[in-house]
Amino acid sequence: MTVSNAPQATASTRRKRGGRPELYDFRRPMTLAREHGRVLEMAFETFARQWGTLLTSRTRVVAAVTLESVELRSYDEFVRPLPATTLMILCQVEQNRSTAVLQVPVEAGMVWIDYLLGGPGKPLGDEERELTDIEWSLLGDLVQHALHDLSYAFTAVTPLDLRARSVQYNPQFVQAAAASEPVLVATFDVELGGRTARTRLMLPAEVLLAPLRAGEAADARTGEELREHRAALAALADQVREVPVVVGVRFQPLTITSGRVESLRVGDVVPLGHRADRPLDVVVDDVPLARAALGSNGARLACMVVTSEESHA
Repeated sequence: MTVSNAPQATASTRRKRGGRPELYDFRRPMTLAREHGRVLEMAFETFARQWGTLLTSRTRVVAAVTLESVELRSYDEFVRPLPATTLMILCQVEQNRSTAVLQVPVEAGMVWIDYLLGGPGKPLGDEERELTDIEWSLLGDLVQHALHDLSYAFTAVTPLDLRARSVQYNPQFVQAAAASEPVLVATFDVELGGRTARTRLMLPAEVLLAPLRAGEAADARTGEELREHRAALAALADQVREVPVVVGVRFQPLTITSGRVESLRVGDVVPLGHRADRPLDVVVDDVPLARAALGSNGARLACMVVTSEESHA
């Protein structure tokens, strides 16, 4: 028997993913906590191994399923990059009657069906054709068995009961959730019969994150672990406070033409247009943080902070 997603393959996949930096948008803080991400990764990796074993036993062809990533996105971000025609298998989450989606490329779905029918696993070449009732019955039954394995993989996290209900073909017409609703997207590479297909499983975020957050209330760490955690947080805060930053004070910017700049000579006076009673901007990396009045400190110029950006917010 071939067990998919072997430990060494998983480790190498993690090293490969870990070498690429990922952009983080602080204006849209949609990211997984490290602890939650690790728990979900372990559960989805368990599911990937079981899914590979299921495909091998049902198609009688060696299969391997590898977890590529687990990400927290909006539903619109999940749907937007999908091809115009793909298999969108809608699954009902029994816990809260929400909808999950298993996305499978059409060609991959046709190959799986051909294997289930005893064929050699040849793609049909017509990716625009919808599944017949018999084809959907075969594929839906295969998916339902995989969903049973998903429920088993998440036993330690939360009860998860999914039912494959129907299949759609245009992602833009599938309204499984609101466009801005956060969803968890697990991406898998399914290798079967020498072909590799990238599939995605979308689950409403609250279905899995709510029980994880509830479990945080029961902190199982020892007193020594808690002390080490507090010490690490304090050390991190001290290091952040010691990071050098360049602080500047600036007048209101003035816009002039390039010709005016080119004609400037020593002794020319450039009126700034900054009123004498208006505070100056205190900036860090060109970002205003406060307002300050101009003054002096002994023989040196100085400024006194009079307001902060937080007080204006």
